[in-house]
Amino acid sequence: MKLAHVTGIAWLLLAGLVVTAGAEVGTLKQIVPGVWFREGETRPETRVVLCANSAVIEMKEYLIVVDANFPSCAQALIGEVKAISPKPIKYVIDTHHHRDHAYGNPVFTKMGAVTLAHAGVAEEMDRYEPARWQHEAQERKDVAELNLPTPERPLLKYTRSPYVISDSTRKVMLYNFGWGHTRGDTFVYLPREKVLCTGDVVLNGPFITTSDANIANWPKVIRAAEKLDVKYVLPGHGPAGGKDLLEGQAQFLLELYKAVGAAIKQGKTLDQLVITEDGKQISTSIQLPASVQYWVSLQPWKLPRQVQDTYEEITQGKPHGEIAGGK
Repeated sequence: MKLAHVTGIAWLLLAGLVVTAGAEVGTLKQIVPGVWFREGETRPETRVVLCANSAVIEMKEYLIVVDANFPSCAQALIGEVKAISPKPIKYVIDTHHHRDHAYGNPVFTKMGAVTLAHAGVAEEMDRYEPARWQHEAQERKDVAELNLPTPERPLLKYTRSPYVISDSTRKVMLYNFGWGHTRGDTFVYLPREKVLCTGDVVLNGPFITTSDANIANWPKVIRAAEKLDVKYVLPGHGPAGGKDLLEGQAQFLLELYKAVGAAIKQGKTLDQLVITEDGKQISTSIQLPASVQYWVSLQPWKLPRQVQDTYEEITQGKPHGEIAGGK
């Protein structure tokens, strides 16, 4: 994996990806005037997400937050926001329903903010909750301390894409390009500033999670986003980067699907592709090309699960998010 990592990084540099150097994790960093990015924190050695990424967008009279995050992360963000602007947080956009992007909703609504998401986010919560919430409450004190039986659904939901928020200073466009990472993915796009917040549809760090995904359609979702005029990409995890992050993520997914599909045509069984131990996927015989090794290197422990999810999606002929409740 060390060689693969070096190969991937070399490809990344050749591809011209812009990775923010020296960015402080957990600190708001200005991307362009009036737009800040807070890189979350993960612990790859324990495979734990402490906080996902968030962004803050300044409007004329109020602020917009992208991703409610976990409750404690939401509180930390609110404290940092007070240091950069006296304006109130009016909207909080959930880019999707996952715990590290939406479980902080009650923290913001308690202070008067309106949570906003694609209608698919509430539908996904209805599909998977409260089981995931109850599990997380056993793992995280900040979730347990909310004393709620289930995640708080977004207060405002949109279905027509793009959904536009604008005033005399800025336009913010919310796009849903279909089922990729989840059924309710939202891209937050600032056309004048050429800033795109991608949620977990595009990452520059660990946790490319395929369990609730339509893996075959995911690259098509990214291709739609690539048509936007973008200079700055603010991913759901990892450092801010450039538009090449989109193409890199799309290529990783395409190569994953291609490799697993080829193995299936060769008659390979899941047991031959993924080695499990105590019910957990620990390794895979699937080898992806050097061109996408950067994305493999970000979360090598995830590849066996990604291979299994892709195998199940192809052999069962439906999006993985429809298989076994998106395990």
